[in-house]
Amino acid sequence: MLVLITYDVNTESAAGRTRLRKVAKQCENYGRRVQNSVFECILDQSQCVLLKSILNDIIDESVDSLRFYYLGNKYQTKVEHIGVDRGIPVDQPLIL
Repeated sequence: MLVLITYDVNTESAAGRTRLRKVAKQCENYGRRVQNSVFECILDQSQCVLLKSILNDIIDESVDSLRFYYLGNKYQTKVEHIGVDRGIPVDQPLIL
């Protein structure tokens, strides 16, 4: 299923900037960045639960936030894009 993950991490402190980098790195491990704090991830149920747990352990819930949008398996009809695309679609193979 396609899961859109967005986050807002308070970066007023060094600890916040560290959390921001950690959240971004974990999201990069599971999907592709489509905007600064927005990732598209193709996940199965167990990957989704694992990633949510990892991210929840990183953030400070008193000042940071995470949002998960579950677009399902038929997400092609639910996503419309206008403007410059950032890289390879999340569900396409990348050959180097």
